[in-house]
Amino acid sequence: MANSAPIDDVSADGEVIRLGQFLQVAGLVDSGGEAKEAIRQGEVVVNGEVDLRRGRQLRAGDVVEFAGRRARVSD
Repeated sequence: MANSAPIDDVSADGEVIRLGQFLQVAGLVDSGGEAKEAIRQGEVVVNGEVDLRRGRQLRAGDVVEFAGRRARVSD
């Protein structure tokens, strides 16, 4: 079943952004420590797949899901 949560577009200012940073910028987590733990626990989904790499580079169009919320990287 597809996720029906709305997607928030979050600007990365045309740059690549790392997954841990994006979780914070998008307001999906409150701190870097929370981002690190969520990723380590396998709770973060990128483009439909669990990703355990905090340093994963995201680009415009990538969709990140965590705790029932979704955010898309935009320019």
